[in-house]
Amino acid sequence: MDKARIDEILTPGNRDRNREREERVRGQFWRTAKRAARQVPFMEDVVAAYYCALDTRTPTCVRGILLAALAYFVLPTDFIPDFIFGLGFTDDVAVLTAAITAIRSHITPAHRAAAREALSEDS
Repeated sequence: MDKARIDEILTPGNRDRNREREERVRGQFWRTAKRAARQVPFMEDVVAAYYCALDTRTPTCVRGILLAALAYFVLPTDFIPDFIFGLGFTDDVAVLTAAITAIRSHITPAHRAAAREALSEDS
């Protein structure tokens, strides 16, 4: 996936667009995360990013970037459809890596603790 495409996906939306993305992410995140757990080597970071995106104390621009990346992650039919075994989440990994790298300093220890707790409950 090229940088131009990732930049397009990660463009923070306006308030209405971010609200739509947040609803989609809230409704589909955990189901997608469970399917992707074995294919995404940094799932704890992804879950921490989820908590960061839903945290109202997170700056709006950062929330927008994360919601865009997470909305792409939960879409089953994106650039490479998620149901393609072995390849389905590779484009999602690229988008999530770019987003998390860009906003890493905004993921707090509390977001990481919540991620660890959520993942340990799932095990």
